[in-house]
Amino acid sequence: MECHMKFDRILDNNTLWAVRYNGAKDNALQTLFEQWSDPEWLVDFFIKNISDLASYFKITDINQAIYDTIEDNQRMQCLILDISPDADLDQLFRPLENSRINEILLGKEKARIKNRPQHTSWLRIYAIKLEPGCYIITGGAIKLTRTMQEREHTLEELRKMETVRHFLLESGAIDADGFTDFLSEIQ
Repeated sequence: MECHMKFDRILDNNTLWAVRYNGAKDNALQTLFEQWSDPEWLVDFFIKNISDLASYFKITDINQAIYDTIEDNQRMQCLILDISPDADLDQLFRPLENSRINEILLGKEKARIKNRPQHTSWLRIYAIKLEPGCYIITGGAIKLTRTMQEREHTLEELRKMETVRHFLLESGAIDADGFTDFLSEIQ
């Protein structure tokens, strides 16, 4: 089977992975962290999305938005990368659909910073949950609208999650053991 995506291990204990899409220099998590700390990328993003920033978050100062993003990005990196081996990723990731109460096979999840001063964080990291405590990061976004369907860049993240989920299902990688078996087959 030809694999059009690779999976980079993020944590040594095999509980967190990130997709490296076909031909990409970095995995999805590394790409996000770079974008969210790049002032030029952020200026472009917030100029394109200033109406959402102003209407949903009541922020019109792009410099403030950039500062808040870079600060939240640093916090998010600490939350994800500095996780101790016995930490619970289930405390960080939550179901993508706020209304979902039951576990589903390869559920779509999101991580965000809680308890942020001034306004809620707009940074999101999206992942597929292999099983409790084990996730594959598919991407992320700066979410400035109530729903992901409202903007193309967040809609694209929904598509990536569904593509990865479908790929895992087709590969029989429906839990951590199945994912480990899949990885050993493609190497």
